[in-house]
Amino acid sequence: MAQGKGKGFGFGLGKIKELQEAFQKAQQVQEGAKLLQEELESMEIAGKSEDGLVTVVMSGNQEPLGIQIDPAALEKGAEGLGQSITEAMKSAYAESTETMRSKMEELTSGLNLPGM
Repeated sequence: MAQGKGKGFGFGLGKIKELQEAFQKAQQVQEGAKLLQEELESMEIAGKSEDGLVTVVMSGNQEPLGIQIDPAALEKGAEGLGQSITEAMKSAYAESTETMRSKMEELTSGLNLPGM
């Protein structure tokens, strides 16, 4: 389909300005994402077992950093200790996931990105 003479491509000055603003926002998000990644890597987020005897520490991007086991947890036996460790891991994972989600929301707020 041929366009008539003089119609151009439909990009007026307003469209160019919108594109420039979109590129600027994308650049800001990219810079913010880099800073966010650094922040998440340096965070220490703790999760505890229900009985509080085991603590698992993860970074904000869910890298395991350490585990602390109260000596009283050893009295629960291997199965009980395993359950406490699993509970603490799930707690730390949930907390780090929520932290990551909220930080991403802060980064992308006001951008009107689809699916965010």
